[in-house]
Formats: sequence, structure tokens, C-alpha cells
Amino acid sequence: MSKSVVRTSKFRHVFGNASKQDNCYDGLRVTKNANDSQFCAVNTKFLAVVCEAGGGGAFSVIPLAKTGRTDVNAPRITGHKGPVMDIAWNPFNENMIASCADDCMVSA
Repeated sequence: MSKSVVRTSKFRHVFGNASKQDNCYDGLRVTKNANDSQFCAVNTKFLAVVCEAGGGGAFSVIPLAKTGRTDVNAPRITGHKGPVMDIAWNPFNENMIASCADDCMVSA
């Protein structure tokens, strides 16, 4: 008496389609810092991504409606002497973001 070991999945008939290029965010230079934090934060208006920057930490804030290829020279928010470890949006004010870095500073 042999039993089948293969389990059936309720997702076996689910298929997805790749998103179109103009609906994606392309060209973002995400940091290569290895730590256990998240490198992006999103609210209903903006997407914030921690970026590669020389001489300190930086992150970019992109409106959600602006999809496609991002400019290499897009403005970045700087102000930390060390690499940015985490970013988070204010849950009560969608235009305010806080960042913390390796230099033991929290900026809002």
C-alpha cells in the first residue's frame, strides 16, 4: 500500500501576468546596505525608497502617479551622516516622513 505524498494546493490554478513597463518604477538605485529593515515605505500619495548615496544616507520620495523610468539625477532627501536604516510615514499626516540612520539621529 503506497500513498501519494503530493499535496494538492488551492493555488494550483492561479496564474499572474507581468505588469506593463509603464506601470512600474524603473531605475531606482536601492541601497545595498545589509540590515534587517525595510528599504521602502508607501502611503496613499508617495513611495519612499532608501537610495545609494556617498557621504551619508539619502532617500527618494516619488509620487505614486509618476510611474515609469525615474531620472538618475532625481532629487534625494539627505541629512544623515550615516546610512539610512529605516523610513516611515506619519499615519496622521501623509506629507510627513521620518528617517533614522546609523548616526543615531531621527529626522522628520
